[in-house]
Amino acid sequence: MSTSLTTNPRSSSRIMVEFPKVRDVFEHFNAVTDAIAKEAFSLFQQRGGTNGKDWDDWLRAESELLRPVPIEMTESNDSYVIRAEVPGFDAKELNIQVEPSYVHIHGKAEQTKENKKDEQVKYSEVSARELCRRIDLPTAINPDKVSASLEKGVLELHLAKASPSKSIEVKAA
Repeated sequence: MSTSLTTNPRSSSRIMVEFPKVRDVFEHFNAVTDAIAKEAFSLFQQRGGTNGKDWDDWLRAESELLRPVPIEMTESNDSYVIRAEVPGFDAKELNIQVEPSYVHIHGKAEQTKENKKDEQVKYSEVSARELCRRIDLPTAINPDKVSASLEKGVLELHLAKASPSKSIEVKAA
């Protein structure tokens, strides 16, 4: 399910952007896990290959590769509102997948730097920025009734709850 993003409705201009659907969330999570594992192994090698700090290497690699996505979720009778902090990302760099039981937020922005012919880089920390967050929802939502806005680094998702199931009475003929 892809959803559209608009700027804050209270502002004078509106921008419509289609979020591309993440092809396969599990495939993406596997790729992220592989990247973290490679970085953790690199940190392990940098420490001289001594055992006992594997978990520290993993957590450090994870924090270097993925930015945390703090969220706030509020609930009303018929909807949820999720506010996610995504500073430094614009709408084109965010992918959102909405399913009845969860929301997946993924953002990726690559920074590039051009070097002059006579420059030789000795050290650089310019790299890709990436964020990834899956939010499990307390109850099912209707993926067709979702709206999103991005303003000042805060992504706001409005998610309509799915209609509750009804019980019907069976009458004898």
